[in-house]
Amino acid sequence: MAGDRYHITNQQDTYFITCTVIEWVDVFTRTIYKEIIVDAFKHCINQKGLVLNGWVIMTNHIHFIAHCKSPHNMSDFLRDFKKYTSKKLIIAIREFPESRRDWLLDKFYKMAKSTGRAKNFKVWTDDNHAINLHGIYAMDKLGYIHENPVKAGIVNQAEHYIYSSALNYKNGKGLIEIELL
Repeated sequence: MAGDRYHITNQQDTYFITCTVIEWVDVFTRTIYKEIIVDAFKHCINQKGLVLNGWVIMTNHIHFIAHCKSPHNMSDFLRDFKKYTSKKLIIAIREFPESRRDWLLDKFYKMAKSTGRAKNFKVWTDDNHAINLHGIYAMDKLGYIHENPVKAGIVNQAEHYIYSSALNYKNGKGLIEIELL
């Protein structure tokens, strides 16, 4: 994507991806917004060839390790995922109780207008910080993903944070079916 120095070179390789909300806005503080991401991942697994190996939703970004099965490709998945979740997030901000509604919508609107990269609202940054894992760093990146909520002080143990795949790796059942590394 524009401005991203990390490029997706092989569309079916496994990547560590970071999707960041513009200006690091803490949008994922409410369950309803996190559920939009969970539902989008589930849909992409079932319909878009996504194979998810690990994930976490933080307050202003998400990390995940994944690849796409042919004929699907990672670049198309990321484009569609961001577009879909952006639209759903804006609808949710408008329709559900949100004390920051005006502020959030104004931020996303101004970013769309200033960049010209979205029609009405821009939720995600353009870059994805896509790192091709080649199998070498996968477990290190997985550990990093799972420790994010612990380092942020959200939970004391990674597997206690339900908006990640940590529980899947502790022989539990997380919110999303994943393929273990």
